[in-house]
Amino acid sequence: MKVLFRVDASQKMGTGHICRSLALAHALRAQGQDVAFVTRALGLDSKGVVESEGFRVIATLPAPVSGAFTPDPTIPNSEWGEVPQDQDAAETVMVARRWSPDWVVMDSYAFDARWHRDVARGLGCAIAAIDDLADRTLDCNRVIDHTEASDHRQKYRDVIDTAGTRVLGGPRFGLLSPAYARAERYALSDAVRSIGVFMGGVDAGGHSLTALQAIEAAGFKGPVEVVSTSANPKLATLRQAVLARPNSKLSLDRPDLADFFARHDVQIGAGGGASWERCCIGVPTLLVVVADNQKPFAEALSAKGVATLAEEPTTTAMAEALSRLLEDTGKRRSLAANARALVDGRGAERVALALAARTLRVRPARRGDARFMFDWRNDPATRAVSIQNEPLSWEEHLAWLKQALRDPNRALFVGEIGQRSVGVIRFDFEASRPPLNRAEVSLYCDPDLRGLSIGPALLHAGEEAADPAVVEACIMEGNAASQRLFAKAGYRQTEPTRWEKHRETARSDASPAPSRCLAATPGR
Repeated sequence: MKVLFRVDASQKMGTGHICRSLALAHALRAQGQDVAFVTRALGLDSKGVVESEGFRVIATLPAPVSGAFTPDPTIPNSEWGEVPQDQDAAETVMVARRWSPDWVVMDSYAFDARWHRDVARGLGCAIAAIDDLADRTLDCNRVIDHTEASDHRQKYRDVIDTAGTRVLGGPRFGLLSPAYARAERYALSDAVRSIGVFMGGVDAGGHSLTALQAIEAAGFKGPVEVVSTSANPKLATLRQAVLARPNSKLSLDRPDLADFFARHDVQIGAGGGASWERCCIGVPTLLVVVADNQKPFAEALSAKGVATLAEEPTTTAMAEALSRLLEDTGKRRSLAANARALVDGRGAERVALALAARTLRVRPARRGDARFMFDWRNDPATRAVSIQNEPLSWEEHLAWLKQALRDPNRALFVGEIGQRSVGVIRFDFEASRPPLNRAEVSLYCDPDLRGLSIGPALLHAGEEAADPAVVEACIMEGNAASQRLFAKAGYRQTEPTRWEKHRETARSDASPAPSRCLAATPGR
């Protein structure tokens, strides 16, 4: 599968868009997908950043002509694109047509549904939009929004133009680089020994300087580390301020900030995408809203007790909030625990699996699969929709698997996306009526991957591999999710708990395929 990212970085928009796109690109590449980028020359070296991470850049679109662009009043952040969106779409199609992507991932607040439609038609591809504002129309197959919301479908209800659009919403889809899933977490200290400051990759507003002043005003005399990048327009002034403060250091252009977040007892940071990185590491944080689009997100984290929020990005407001945080060990402990519980660092992997669901393949199950099959099948949510919903013992499971792998009338498979096992599907054939080639299907997925549209792909791949002429499924009454899954796959309800499908593409022979599937409505 080929995935093309269309993303930019500039002084206006910062570097956060390119960072979260790169996080998803890494997850896709880890699954064996082919990834490339198209970016525009907007003053920052976005091409160099992408290539330094080992990805190809198909094209760098030409820099905009000064004074030739009038922002679109229907798109609040249209000026960030710096060219008309129809021009951007046409140029993207022109440079990407030869590469022929299956997906285009657009990460920009400057373009709307018109861009999505033009590129989808021009390239014959699916579109995914990384967004969190819901402030313009979207016409895409997936929306990826890792911010907090009580109901993401409701959030996008008035701006999505496509009925079948799925929203991957919430912190479990946080687009963090692979380093965060395995990174060392912050170890809480009763005393605040040091403070870290990161105000974004560009920090055009000079908020890092304000944070240094607030730290002094709060009376903190310990070590301070400020992180920024070479793109910071006020870097020279910031460097002088850091040098002037004892026990302070400036770190530039770090590939990731996981160890930086983990080694300081308090972080001061802008309320953008790096907030999820701090959450994953579990460090107490003072959030500062430095752009209007950060406010709802930062306020939501504050309301959930995940971060403390400065009332405004001024020295006085930041100093007051910091003073309270420095004095309250219990508050810092609570913030750290709540933050870590919110983000696990595997969001990019989940999004990548959702985009790559159509590539799912099944293979024969084997004894080495026993552990994850047992864990998934015993998960409370899986058992809740199973016919036999009592917990299994390990010994029972091993005995069952040994027998299942030997049974000539049972086809047992593991579904995989790349090298990642994602689900199990099983077909039990009727031994007494082999000419009919009739089987009952049962399947379940990794519980951590619910909501990614893996079930339909697993069911389709399993049917193709086992190849029964007639398939039945037993679905518990009230299991609406499985009912929708099987109905969309062509099954019809014959009894309150029985569903059936006649497959016209089945092979003419009556022998079931070799055992190699797993299940979504587990029968045991």
